[in-house]
Amino acid sequence: MNINQLETLVTISKTMSFRKAGELLNLTQPAVSAQIKSLEDEFRTLLVDRNQPVTLTDSGKCFLEHAEKILLTVGELKQRLADMSQIPQGHIHIGTTASIAMQILPRVLSYFQEEYPMIKTTIHSMTSSQIMTAVENGVIDIGIAYLSDKNPAYEAAVLYYDTFELIVSVDHPLSELKEVSIEKLRTLPFIMLTTDTAARKFVDEIFKAYDIIPNVVMELSSSEEVKRMVELNLGVSIISKLSAVNDLRNASGKLSIIKVDELDIAHPVGVVYKAGRYLSSAMQQFLRDLKGMSETHFLSSE
Repeated sequence: MNINQLETLVTISKTMSFRKAGELLNLTQPAVSAQIKSLEDEFRTLLVDRNQPVTLTDSGKCFLEHAEKILLTVGELKQRLADMSQIPQGHIHIGTTASIAMQILPRVLSYFQEEYPMIKTTIHSMTSSQIMTAVENGVIDIGIAYLSDKNPAYEAAVLYYDTFELIVSVDHPLSELKEVSIEKLRTLPFIMLTTDTAARKFVDEIFKAYDIIPNVVMELSSSEEVKRMVELNLGVSIISKLSAVNDLRNASGKLSIIKVDELDIAHPVGVVYKAGRYLSSAMQQFLRDLKGMSETHFLSSE
């Protein structure tokens, strides 16, 4: 048995075709058949049902599970050996919220890719709670999200602090005011983020503390969608200050920010990764640079 044979079986399980597997692996169809036949002879069992479409037998499915684990171990070995060259390289999967991705990642990744061209990054957009779960399950390597209570399962570092602001359309009666009390919000129609977002949980906690049941007329999954609906004067909302300020700076003046003292609570935004996991050279370099950036780097308007 060799690694190439395992890769061939895994590819067949995905393509359900000897021909397609050969094309992906740059092998002839007879070579693919020979590799699978060699495995079957060695383990004295039929692994692949060759009827169309090609499928794995029960033995083949059992074999596949272990083959994938072996290939994963070999991949980690290759990464560890590559790391020994002291050249940061590899692939980092980063999970973050849509609003954070739009606000800070362009500057961060532009710098990072220029400095370390051998490191590839893939961005996954998800809620803060989903980020924590994905970090724990190994679906993503690093998360950038609103931080909540400390958890021994994660390593975390604060990057900057964000607050939340009331936004209204410039056509809304409140748009002429610079500040209102939270009591003014009792009867206003609200356009909210969905309940699984960190921002929504914060807003709900504040309203609960002041015994306010908001009049929620619409729920949306991203701050960008919320802002567009508020621009149309379909309701008011409470969103990240950084997101609101950047929108006011770059848009055509369709929104107004109104100060509400009760909302003026700083919330840490930080980087998080699984405690005790192996950190590749790419992850180590990314974390070092990210943690070393000043707060102004993330809050800058440039």
